Amino acid sequence: MGTKERLYLFDTTLRDGAQTIGIDFSLEDKLLIAETLDALGVDYVEGGYPGANPVDSAFFGEARKLKNARFTAFGMTKRAGRSISNDPGFQDLLRAECDAICLVAKSWDYHVRVALGITNEENLSGISESVKAVKDAGREAMLDCEHFFDGYKADRDYALACAKAAYDEGARWVVLCDTNGGTLPTEIEEIVQDVVKMVPGDHLGIHTHNDTENAVANTLAAVRAGVRQIQGALNGLGERCGNANLTSIIPTLMLKSEFAEHYETGVSPLQLRTLTHASRLLDELLNRAPNRHAAYVGEAAFGTKAGIHASAILKEPETYEHVNPELVGNERRIFVSDQGGRSNILGELERIGIKAQKDDPKLETLLDEVKRREATGYAYEGADASFELLARRTLGNVPRFFEVDSFRVMVERRHNAVGDLVTISEATVKVHVNGSTVMSVGEGNGPINALDTALRKDLGNYQDYIDDLELVDYKVRILTGGTDAITRVLVESRDRAGKRWFTVGVSPNIVDASFEALLDSINYKLIRDGAPAP
Repeated sequence: MGTKERLYLFDTTLRDGAQTIGIDFSLEDKLLIAETLDALGVDYVEGGYPGANPVDSAFFGEARKLKNARFTAFGMTKRAGRSISNDPGFQDLLRAECDAICLVAKSWDYHVRVALGITNEENLSGISESVKAVKDAGREAMLDCEHFFDGYKADRDYALACAKAAYDEGARWVVLCDTNGGTLPTEIEEIVQDVVKMVPGDHLGIHTHNDTENAVANTLAAVRAGVRQIQGALNGLGERCGNANLTSIIPTLMLKSEFAEHYETGVSPLQLRTLTHASRLLDELLNRAPNRHAAYVGEAAFGTKAGIHASAILKEPETYEHVNPELVGNERRIFVSDQGGRSNILGELERIGIKAQKDDPKLETLLDEVKRREATGYAYEGADASFELLARRTLGNVPRFFEVDSFRVMVERRHNAVGDLVTISEATVKVHVNGSTVMSVGEGNGPINALDTALRKDLGNYQDYIDDLELVDYKVRILTGGTDAITRVLVESRDRAGKRWFTVGVSPNIVDASFEALLDSINYKLIRDGAPAP
Protein backbone atom coordinates (compact mmCIF):
# COMPACT_ATOMS: atom_id res chain seq x y z
CA MET A 1 0.00 0.00 0.00
CA GLY A 2 1.33 3.45 -0.94
CA THR A 3 1.64 6.48 1.28
CA LYS A 4 -1.69 7.70 2.60
CA GLU A 5 -2.85 11.23 1.88
CA ARG A 6 -3.13 13.53 4.88
CA LEU A 7 -6.50 15.01 5.84
CA TYR A 8 -6.52 18.09 8.07
CA LEU A 9 -9.23 18.58 10.69
CA PHE A 10 -10.45 22.11 11.41
CA ASP A 11 -12.72 22.46 14.45
CA THR A 12 -15.05 25.44 14.57
CA THR A 13 -16.93 24.60 17.78
CA LEU A 14 -15.78 27.75 19.58
CA ARG A 15 -16.84 30.09 16.75
CA ASP A 16 -19.48 28.58 14.48
CA GLY A 17 -20.70 26.27 17.24
CA ALA A 18 -21.14 29.27 19.54
CA GLN A 19 -23.95 30.43 17.25
CA THR A 20 -26.12 27.57 18.50
CA ILE A 21 -29.27 28.85 20.18
CA GLY A 22 -28.87 28.74 23.96
CA ILE A 23 -25.07 28.46 23.95
CA ASP A 24 -22.87 31.17 25.40
CA PHE A 25 -19.26 30.16 26.06
CA SER A 26 -17.35 31.79 28.89
CA LEU A 27 -13.61 32.38 28.58
CA GLU A 28 -13.01 29.43 30.91
CA ASP A 29 -15.25 27.23 28.75
CA LYS A 30 -13.28 28.18 25.64
CA LEU A 31 -9.95 27.45 27.27
CA LEU A 32 -11.02 23.99 28.42
CA ILE A 33 -12.67 23.08 25.11
CA ALA A 34 -9.60 24.24 23.16
CA GLU A 35 -7.36 22.06 25.34
CA THR A 36 -9.73 19.10 24.85
CA LEU A 37 -9.76 19.50 21.07
CA ASP A 38 -5.99 19.89 21.02
CA ALA A 39 -5.59 16.68 23.03
CA LEU A 40 -7.93 14.91 20.62
CA GLY A 41 -5.54 15.70 17.79
CA VAL A 42 -7.36 18.14 15.50
CA ASP A 43 -5.13 20.33 13.33
CA TYR A 44 -6.88 23.68 13.75
CA VAL A 45 -8.93 25.12 16.61
CA GLU A 46 -10.90 28.17 15.53
CA GLY A 47 -11.31 30.22 18.68
CA GLY A 48 -13.68 32.98 17.64
CA TYR A 49 -13.84 36.48 16.19
CA PRO A 50 -11.38 38.94 17.80
CA GLY A 51 -13.05 42.28 18.45
CA ALA A 52 -16.58 40.92 18.07
CA ASN A 53 -17.19 40.55 21.82
CA PRO A 54 -15.23 40.82 25.09
CA VAL A 55 -14.81 37.04 25.51
CA ASP A 56 -13.28 36.54 22.06
CA SER A 57 -11.09 39.62 22.46
CA ALA A 58 -9.78 38.25 25.77
CA PHE A 59 -9.32 34.80 24.26
CA PHE A 60 -7.02 36.23 21.58
CA GLY A 61 -5.45 38.77 23.92
CA GLU A 62 -2.59 36.47 24.80
CA ALA A 63 -0.83 33.56 23.14
CA ARG A 64 -2.58 30.21 23.50
CA LYS A 65 0.10 27.74 22.57
CA LEU A 66 -1.50 24.41 21.80
CA LYS A 67 0.47 21.18 21.57
CA ASN A 68 -0.96 19.89 18.30
CA ALA A 69 -3.42 22.35 16.82
CA ARG A 70 -2.90 25.73 15.17
CA PHE A 71 -4.84 28.39 17.10
CA THR A 72 -7.00 30.17 14.52
CA ALA A 73 -8.86 33.49 14.46
CA PHE A 74 -11.88 34.18 12.27
CA GLY A 75 -12.86 37.44 10.61
CA MET A 76 -13.97 39.22 7.45
CA THR A 77 -11.91 40.36 4.52
CA LYS A 78 -11.27 44.09 4.52
CA ARG A 79 -14.21 46.41 4.02
CA ALA A 80 -14.74 47.80 0.52
CA GLY A 81 -13.52 51.34 0.07
CA ARG A 82 -11.01 51.13 2.91
CA SER A 83 -7.37 50.24 3.01
CA ILE A 84 -6.08 47.45 5.23
CA SER A 85 -4.56 49.99 7.62
CA ASN A 86 -7.82 51.94 7.85
CA ASP A 87 -10.06 48.99 8.67
CA PRO A 88 -10.38 48.62 12.49
CA GLY A 89 -11.95 45.17 12.31
CA PHE A 90 -9.20 43.82 10.10
CA GLN A 91 -6.55 45.36 12.33
CA ASP A 92 -8.09 43.53 15.31
CA LEU A 93 -7.51 40.31 13.37
CA LEU A 94 -3.88 41.13 12.65
CA ARG A 95 -3.26 41.99 16.31
CA ALA A 96 -4.79 38.74 17.56
CA GLU A 97 -2.44 36.23 19.20
CA CYS A 98 -2.94 33.31 16.83
CA ASP A 99 -1.19 31.01 14.38
CA ALA A 100 -3.66 31.27 11.50
CA ILE A 101 -6.48 33.51 10.31
CA CYS A 102 -9.56 32.27 8.47
CA LEU A 103 -11.17 35.06 6.44
CA VAL A 104 -14.74 34.89 5.19
CA ALA A 105 -15.69 36.40 1.85
CA LYS A 106 -18.71 36.47 -0.43
CA SER A 107 -18.42 34.09 -3.37
CA TRP A 108 -22.01 34.42 -4.66
CA ASP A 109 -22.32 37.33 -7.07
CA TYR A 110 -25.85 38.02 -5.80
CA HIS A 111 -24.55 38.70 -2.28
CA VAL A 112 -21.69 40.81 -3.63
CA ARG A 113 -24.19 43.02 -5.41
CA VAL A 114 -27.01 43.11 -2.82
CA ALA A 115 -25.35 42.56 0.60
CA LEU A 116 -22.02 44.32 -0.02
CA GLY A 117 -23.20 46.79 -2.65
CA ILE A 118 -19.94 46.61 -4.59
CA THR A 119 -18.78 45.29 -7.94
CA ASN A 120 -17.52 41.77 -8.52
CA GLU A 121 -14.07 43.17 -9.26
CA GLU A 122 -13.95 45.09 -5.97
CA ASN A 123 -14.79 41.91 -4.09
CA LEU A 124 -12.02 39.98 -5.84
CA SER A 125 -9.55 42.76 -5.07
CA GLY A 126 -10.59 42.72 -1.41
CA ILE A 127 -9.98 38.96 -1.23
CA SER A 128 -6.49 39.26 -2.71
CA GLU A 129 -5.44 42.21 -0.56
CA SER A 130 -6.75 40.58 2.63
CA VAL A 131 -5.02 37.24 2.06
CA LYS A 132 -1.77 39.06 1.27
CA ALA A 133 -2.02 41.13 4.46
CA VAL A 134 -2.46 38.00 6.58
CA LYS A 135 0.54 36.36 4.96
CA ASP A 136 2.64 39.50 5.34
CA ALA A 137 1.78 39.47 9.06
CA GLY A 138 3.36 36.01 9.33
CA ARG A 139 0.12 34.07 9.81
CA GLU A 140 -1.24 31.12 7.89
CA ALA A 141 -4.01 32.46 5.64
CA MET A 142 -7.19 30.75 4.59
CA LEU A 143 -10.41 31.90 2.95
CA ASP A 144 -13.90 30.62 3.70
CA CYS A 145 -15.91 31.10 0.50
CA GLU A 146 -19.35 31.83 1.91
CA HIS A 147 -22.32 30.35 -0.01
CA PHE A 148 -19.84 28.87 -2.49
CA PHE A 149 -22.15 26.16 -3.84
CA ASP A 150 -25.07 28.55 -4.32
CA GLY A 151 -22.70 30.98 -6.01
CA TYR A 152 -21.32 28.23 -8.24
CA LYS A 153 -24.81 27.31 -9.41
CA ALA A 154 -25.65 30.96 -10.11
CA ASP A 155 -22.36 31.96 -11.77
CA ARG A 156 -19.74 29.21 -11.95
CA ASP A 157 -16.97 31.41 -13.32
CA TYR A 158 -17.28 34.06 -10.62
CA ALA A 159 -17.42 31.59 -7.72
CA LEU A 160 -14.30 29.91 -9.09
CA ALA A 161 -12.63 33.30 -9.54
CA CYS A 162 -13.12 34.05 -5.82
CA ALA A 163 -11.49 30.75 -4.84
CA LYS A 164 -8.67 31.24 -7.37
CA ALA A 165 -7.97 34.79 -6.15
CA ALA A 166 -7.25 33.53 -2.64
CA TYR A 167 -5.16 30.61 -3.87
CA ASP A 168 -3.12 32.77 -6.25
CA GLU A 169 -2.31 35.17 -3.40
CA GLY A 170 -0.94 32.29 -1.31
CA ALA A 171 -3.84 31.12 0.86
CA ARG A 172 -2.94 27.81 2.48
CA TRP A 173 -6.57 26.73 2.37
CA VAL A 174 -9.55 27.78 0.27
CA VAL A 175 -12.64 26.47 2.02
CA LEU A 176 -15.83 25.77 0.09
CA CYS A 177 -18.80 26.52 2.32
CA ASP A 178 -22.34 25.16 1.96
CA THR A 179 -23.58 27.99 4.15
CA ASN A 180 -27.32 27.32 4.04
CA GLY A 181 -26.91 23.54 4.10
CA GLY A 182 -29.08 23.00 1.05
CA THR A 183 -26.67 21.20 -1.27
CA LEU A 184 -26.85 17.41 -1.59
CA PRO A 185 -23.93 14.92 -1.74
CA THR A 186 -24.04 14.27 -5.48
CA GLU A 187 -23.93 18.02 -6.19
CA ILE A 188 -21.09 18.51 -3.71
CA GLU A 189 -19.01 15.80 -5.36
CA GLU A 190 -19.59 17.05 -8.89
CA ILE A 191 -18.83 20.69 -8.04
CA VAL A 192 -15.69 19.89 -6.04
CA GLN A 193 -14.41 17.74 -8.91
CA ASP A 194 -14.67 20.84 -11.08
CA VAL A 195 -13.02 23.15 -8.52
CA VAL A 196 -9.92 20.94 -8.13
CA LYS A 197 -9.11 21.63 -11.79
CA MET A 198 -8.32 25.23 -10.75
CA VAL A 199 -7.35 24.93 -7.07
CA PRO A 200 -5.40 21.79 -6.02
CA GLY A 201 -7.21 19.53 -3.58
CA ASP A 202 -4.39 19.78 -1.03
CA HIS A 203 -5.34 23.47 -0.72
CA LEU A 204 -9.11 22.93 -0.59
CA GLY A 205 -11.36 22.61 2.43
CA ILE A 206 -15.05 21.81 2.96
CA HIS A 207 -17.45 23.41 5.46
CA THR A 208 -21.00 22.07 5.40
CA HIS A 209 -24.11 22.84 7.41
CA ASN A 210 -26.70 20.24 8.35
CA ASP A 211 -29.99 21.73 7.16
CA THR A 212 -30.90 18.64 5.12
CA GLU A 213 -29.25 16.22 7.59
CA ASN A 214 -26.53 15.65 4.98
CA ALA A 215 -23.58 17.58 6.43
CA VAL A 216 -21.53 14.46 7.24
CA ALA A 217 -22.41 12.83 3.91
CA ASN A 218 -21.57 16.06 2.06
CA THR A 219 -18.21 16.25 3.82
CA LEU A 220 -17.31 12.67 2.89
CA ALA A 221 -18.41 13.31 -0.70
CA ALA A 222 -16.09 16.32 -0.84
CA VAL A 223 -13.18 14.23 0.45
CA ARG A 224 -13.82 11.67 -2.29
CA ALA A 225 -13.82 14.51 -4.81
CA GLY A 226 -10.49 15.88 -3.64
CA VAL A 227 -10.64 18.28 -0.66
CA ARG A 228 -8.11 17.69 2.10
CA GLN A 229 -9.24 20.02 4.90
CA ILE A 230 -12.42 19.22 6.81
CA GLN A 231 -14.26 21.78 8.89
CA GLY A 232 -16.92 20.92 11.45
CA ALA A 233 -17.93 21.16 15.08
CA LEU A 234 -17.86 18.74 17.97
CA ASN A 235 -21.31 17.19 18.45
CA GLY A 236 -22.49 19.02 15.32
CA LEU A 237 -23.03 22.35 17.08
CA GLY A 238 -23.94 25.38 15.00
CA GLU A 239 -26.68 27.76 13.98
CA ARG A 240 -30.01 26.45 12.70
CA CYS A 241 -29.50 22.67 12.28
CA GLY A 242 -25.78 22.69 13.07
CA ASN A 243 -22.49 22.01 11.33
CA ALA A 244 -20.94 18.82 10.05
CA ASN A 245 -20.40 16.67 13.14
CA LEU A 246 -16.70 15.97 13.66
CA THR A 247 -17.66 13.42 16.31
CA SER A 248 -19.06 11.29 13.48
CA ILE A 249 -16.64 12.30 10.74
CA ILE A 250 -13.38 11.53 12.57
CA PRO A 251 -14.09 7.85 13.39
CA THR A 252 -15.62 7.29 9.95
CA LEU A 253 -12.42 8.51 8.30
CA MET A 254 -10.28 6.39 10.61
CA LEU A 255 -12.29 3.19 10.91
CA LYS A 256 -14.09 2.72 7.60
CA SER A 257 -11.94 1.07 4.96
CA GLU A 258 -13.10 3.31 2.08
CA PHE A 259 -11.27 6.19 3.76
CA ALA A 260 -8.86 4.53 6.20
CA GLU A 261 -7.03 2.71 3.39
CA HIS A 262 -6.28 5.94 1.54
CA TYR A 263 -6.19 8.76 4.11
CA GLU A 264 -4.80 9.55 7.51
CA THR A 265 -5.56 12.29 10.05
CA GLY A 266 -3.63 13.82 12.92
CA VAL A 267 -5.70 11.78 15.38
CA SER A 268 -3.94 8.65 16.63
CA PRO A 269 -5.81 5.46 17.59
CA LEU A 270 -5.05 6.26 21.22
CA GLN A 271 -6.48 9.76 20.85
CA LEU A 272 -9.56 8.36 19.10
CA ARG A 273 -10.33 6.50 22.33
CA THR A 274 -10.89 9.91 23.99
CA LEU A 275 -13.60 10.89 21.49
CA THR A 276 -16.56 9.87 23.65
CA HIS A 277 -15.06 11.68 26.62
CA ALA A 278 -14.54 14.86 24.57
CA SER A 279 -18.11 14.73 23.28
CA ARG A 280 -19.64 14.31 26.72
CA LEU A 281 -17.32 16.86 28.31
CA LEU A 282 -18.64 19.47 25.88
CA ASP A 283 -22.23 18.63 26.82
CA GLU A 284 -21.26 18.79 30.47
CA LEU A 285 -19.84 22.30 30.09
CA LEU A 286 -22.98 23.39 28.25
CA ASN A 287 -25.19 21.79 30.93
CA ARG A 288 -26.91 19.72 28.25
CA ALA A 289 -27.89 16.10 28.45
CA PRO A 290 -25.73 14.13 25.96
CA ASN A 291 -27.56 12.72 22.94
CA ARG A 292 -27.93 9.09 23.94
CA HIS A 293 -28.42 8.05 20.31
CA ALA A 294 -25.49 9.94 18.79
CA ALA A 295 -23.42 7.91 16.34
CA TYR A 296 -20.25 6.39 17.83
CA VAL A 297 -20.36 8.29 21.15
CA GLY A 298 -23.97 8.00 22.35
CA GLU A 299 -24.82 5.88 25.37
CA ALA A 300 -27.13 3.81 23.16
CA ALA A 301 -24.85 3.76 20.09
CA PHE A 302 -23.75 0.20 20.88
CA GLY A 303 -26.78 -0.89 22.88
CA THR A 304 -29.69 -3.22 22.37
CA LYS A 305 -32.73 -4.26 24.35
CA ALA A 306 -33.98 -7.11 22.17
CA GLY A 307 -33.59 -10.49 23.83
CA ILE A 308 -32.53 -12.52 20.78
CA HIS A 309 -29.94 -9.90 19.78
CA ALA A 310 -28.70 -9.58 23.33
CA SER A 311 -27.95 -13.28 23.54
CA ALA A 312 -26.10 -13.22 20.21
CA ILE A 313 -24.19 -10.04 21.05
CA LEU A 314 -22.79 -11.62 24.20
CA LYS A 315 -21.46 -14.51 22.07
CA GLU A 316 -20.37 -12.68 18.89
CA PRO A 317 -20.39 -8.91 19.51
CA GLU A 318 -18.34 -8.11 16.42
CA THR A 319 -21.14 -9.33 14.13
CA TYR A 320 -23.69 -6.92 15.61
CA GLU A 321 -21.52 -3.79 15.89
CA HIS A 322 -20.19 -1.89 12.88
CA VAL A 323 -17.04 -0.97 14.87
CA ASN A 324 -15.62 -1.97 18.22
CA PRO A 325 -17.05 0.60 20.70
CA GLU A 326 -13.78 0.66 22.65
CA LEU A 327 -12.02 2.22 19.64
CA VAL A 328 -13.96 5.46 20.23
CA GLY A 329 -13.97 5.25 24.03
CA ASN A 330 -17.53 3.94 24.24
CA GLU A 331 -18.87 0.67 25.58
CA ARG A 332 -21.34 -2.06 24.74
CA ARG A 333 -24.73 -1.79 26.48
CA ILE A 334 -27.42 -4.41 26.93
CA PHE A 335 -30.47 -2.43 27.99
CA VAL A 336 -32.95 -4.01 30.33
CA SER A 337 -36.59 -4.03 29.21
CA ASP A 338 -39.67 -6.21 29.01
CA GLN A 339 -38.55 -7.26 25.50
CA GLY A 340 -35.40 -8.84 26.87
CA GLY A 341 -34.62 -12.08 28.62
CA ARG A 342 -31.96 -13.64 30.80
CA SER A 343 -29.20 -12.60 28.36
CA ASN A 344 -30.14 -8.94 28.78
CA ILE A 345 -30.03 -9.25 32.54
CA LEU A 346 -26.69 -11.06 32.52
CA GLY A 347 -25.17 -8.58 30.09
CA GLU A 348 -26.26 -5.58 32.12
CA LEU A 349 -25.13 -7.14 35.40
CA GLU A 350 -21.72 -7.82 33.88
CA ARG A 351 -21.45 -4.23 32.65
CA ILE A 352 -22.17 -2.73 36.07
CA GLY A 353 -19.90 -5.20 37.87
CA ILE A 354 -22.42 -7.46 39.59
CA LYS A 355 -21.40 -11.11 39.52
CA ALA A 356 -24.17 -13.64 39.00
CA GLN A 357 -24.33 -17.28 37.94
CA LYS A 358 -26.41 -18.14 34.88
CA ASP A 359 -28.38 -20.74 36.84
CA ASP A 360 -29.04 -18.49 39.85
CA PRO A 361 -32.84 -18.68 40.50
CA LYS A 362 -32.74 -15.06 41.66
CA LEU A 363 -32.08 -14.03 38.06
CA GLU A 364 -35.51 -15.29 37.07
CA THR A 365 -36.97 -13.39 40.01
CA LEU A 366 -35.21 -10.25 38.86
CA LEU A 367 -36.39 -10.70 35.26
CA ASP A 368 -40.00 -11.23 36.41
CA GLU A 369 -39.79 -8.14 38.62
CA VAL A 370 -38.45 -5.99 35.78
CA LYS A 371 -41.26 -7.12 33.48
CA ARG A 372 -43.89 -6.59 36.21
CA ARG A 373 -42.64 -3.10 36.94
CA GLU A 374 -42.36 -2.10 33.31
CA ALA A 375 -45.95 -3.24 32.82
CA THR A 376 -46.94 -0.65 35.43
CA GLY A 377 -44.92 2.16 33.82
CA TYR A 378 -41.25 1.81 34.81
CA ALA A 379 -38.60 2.14 32.08
CA TYR A 380 -35.22 0.81 33.15
CA GLU A 381 -33.54 1.19 29.78
CA GLY A 382 -33.50 4.92 30.54
CA ALA A 383 -32.70 4.60 34.26
CA ASP A 384 -29.66 2.41 34.72
CA ALA A 385 -29.03 3.50 38.31
CA SER A 386 -32.51 2.42 39.39
CA PHE A 387 -32.01 -0.90 37.64
CA GLU A 388 -28.73 -1.46 39.47
CA LEU A 389 -30.45 -0.81 42.81
CA LEU A 390 -33.31 -3.16 41.91
CA ALA A 391 -30.81 -5.85 40.88
CA ARG A 392 -28.79 -5.51 44.06
CA ARG A 393 -31.91 -5.62 46.21
CA THR A 394 -33.20 -8.72 44.44
CA LEU A 395 -29.83 -10.42 44.71
CA GLY A 396 -29.70 -9.41 48.37
CA ASN A 397 -26.79 -7.02 48.77
CA VAL A 398 -28.03 -3.45 49.21
CA PRO A 399 -27.44 -1.84 52.61
CA ARG A 400 -30.26 0.16 54.15
CA PHE A 401 -28.37 3.38 54.74
CA PHE A 402 -31.46 5.18 55.97
CA GLU A 403 -35.23 4.83 56.01
CA VAL A 404 -37.81 7.53 55.34
CA ASP A 405 -40.61 7.43 57.88
CA SER A 406 -42.74 10.13 56.26
CA PHE A 407 -42.70 13.28 54.16
CA ARG A 408 -45.06 16.20 53.67
CA VAL A 409 -45.12 18.93 51.04
CA MET A 410 -47.04 22.19 51.22
CA VAL A 411 -47.52 24.78 48.50
CA GLU A 412 -48.77 28.19 49.55
CA ARG A 413 -49.69 31.10 47.31
CA ARG A 414 -49.79 34.42 49.14
CA HIS A 415 -48.74 38.07 49.09
CA ASN A 416 -45.30 38.75 50.52
CA ALA A 417 -44.25 41.69 52.68
CA VAL A 418 -44.12 44.11 49.73
CA GLY A 419 -47.45 42.98 48.33
CA ASP A 420 -46.21 40.76 45.48
CA LEU A 421 -48.05 37.51 44.83
CA VAL A 422 -45.63 34.62 45.38
CA THR A 423 -45.80 30.83 45.57
CA ILE A 424 -43.83 29.16 48.37
CA SER A 425 -43.07 25.42 48.51
CA GLU A 426 -42.04 23.79 51.76
CA ALA A 427 -41.28 20.14 52.50
CA THR A 428 -40.70 18.17 55.70
CA VAL A 429 -38.98 14.77 55.73
CA LYS A 430 -38.56 12.42 58.72
CA VAL A 431 -35.62 10.02 58.32
CA HIS A 432 -34.20 7.22 60.48
CA VAL A 433 -30.42 7.06 60.14
CA ASN A 434 -27.85 5.36 62.40
CA GLY A 435 -30.39 4.75 65.15
CA SER A 436 -31.55 8.36 65.25
CA THR A 437 -34.59 10.11 63.87
CA VAL A 438 -33.94 13.31 61.94
CA MET A 439 -36.59 15.73 60.76
CA SER A 440 -35.56 18.24 58.10
CA VAL A 441 -37.40 21.12 56.47
CA GLY A 442 -36.57 22.59 53.07
CA GLU A 443 -37.90 25.33 50.83
CA GLY A 444 -37.68 25.45 47.07
CA ASN A 445 -38.99 27.01 43.90
CA GLY A 446 -41.40 24.09 43.56
CA PRO A 447 -42.58 21.09 45.59
CA ILE A 448 -39.96 18.71 44.12
CA ASN A 449 -37.11 21.14 44.70
CA ALA A 450 -38.29 21.67 48.29
CA LEU A 451 -38.53 17.90 48.83
CA ASP A 452 -35.07 17.36 47.38
CA THR A 453 -33.64 20.09 49.61
CA ALA A 454 -35.25 18.66 52.76
CA LEU A 455 -34.23 15.06 52.01
CA ARG A 456 -30.57 15.97 51.50
CA LYS A 457 -30.35 18.46 54.35
CA ASP A 458 -29.23 16.02 57.05
CA LEU A 459 -28.38 12.37 56.49
CA GLY A 460 -26.10 12.10 59.47
CA ASN A 461 -22.74 10.50 58.78
CA TYR A 462 -23.69 10.08 55.09
CA GLN A 463 -23.97 13.81 54.51
CA ASP A 464 -20.43 14.18 53.18
CA TYR A 465 -21.19 11.62 50.45
CA ILE A 466 -24.10 13.62 49.03
CA ASP A 467 -22.96 17.22 49.46
CA ASP A 468 -21.91 17.41 45.80
CA LEU A 469 -25.02 15.64 44.51
CA GLU A 470 -27.00 17.79 42.07
CA LEU A 471 -30.27 17.20 40.24
CA VAL A 472 -29.64 18.39 36.68
CA ASP A 473 -32.68 17.20 34.75
CA TYR A 474 -36.23 16.23 35.59
CA LYS A 475 -38.69 14.77 33.12
CA VAL A 476 -42.33 13.85 33.66
CA ARG A 477 -44.43 11.65 31.43
CA ILE A 478 -48.15 10.98 31.89
CA LEU A 479 -48.75 7.32 31.02
CA THR A 480 -52.54 7.18 31.25
CA GLY A 481 -55.25 9.78 30.82
CA GLY A 482 -57.55 11.33 33.42
CA THR A 483 -56.98 13.05 36.72
CA ASP A 484 -55.84 9.75 38.29
CA ALA A 485 -53.17 9.24 35.62
CA ILE A 486 -50.06 7.16 36.23
CA THR A 487 -46.99 9.40 36.19
CA ARG A 488 -43.43 8.42 35.40
CA VAL A 489 -40.60 10.68 36.57
CA LEU A 490 -37.05 10.39 35.26
CA VAL A 491 -34.38 12.21 37.25
CA GLU A 492 -30.85 12.84 36.04
CA SER A 493 -28.23 13.50 38.71
CA ARG A 494 -24.54 14.31 38.69
CA ASP A 495 -21.73 14.95 41.13
CA ARG A 496 -18.65 17.13 41.24
CA ALA A 497 -16.63 14.54 39.34
CA GLY A 498 -18.98 14.96 36.38
CA LYS A 499 -20.53 11.49 36.63
CA ARG A 500 -24.19 11.26 35.63
CA TRP A 501 -26.87 8.71 36.41
CA PHE A 502 -30.59 8.27 35.81
CA THR A 503 -33.28 7.08 38.22
CA VAL A 504 -37.00 6.50 37.78
CA GLY A 505 -40.13 6.63 39.89
CA VAL A 506 -43.74 5.72 39.03
CA SER A 507 -46.93 6.57 40.90
CA PRO A 508 -50.38 8.10 40.38
CA ASN A 509 -48.98 10.94 42.51
CA ILE A 510 -46.29 13.02 40.80
CA VAL A 511 -44.71 13.99 44.13
CA ASP A 512 -44.51 10.37 45.23
CA ALA A 513 -43.01 9.31 41.89
CA SER A 514 -40.46 12.12 42.14
CA PHE A 515 -39.54 11.16 45.70
CA GLU A 516 -38.95 7.56 44.67
CA ALA A 517 -36.55 8.69 41.93
CA LEU A 518 -34.77 11.03 44.37
CA LEU A 519 -34.34 8.22 46.91
CA ASP A 520 -32.84 5.97 44.26
CA SER A 521 -30.43 8.72 43.23
CA ILE A 522 -29.11 9.16 46.76
CA ASN A 523 -28.85 5.43 47.48
CA TYR A 524 -27.06 4.86 44.19
CA LYS A 525 -24.44 7.49 45.00
CA LEU A 526 -23.89 6.06 48.49
CA ILE A 527 -23.32 2.58 47.03
CA ARG A 528 -21.13 3.79 44.19
CA ASP A 529 -18.94 5.88 46.48
CA GLY A 530 -18.52 3.07 49.01
CA ALA A 531 -20.43 4.54 51.95
CA PRO A 532 -20.23 2.21 54.98
CA ALA A 533 -23.27 0.11 55.82
CA PRO A 534 -25.02 1.11 59.07
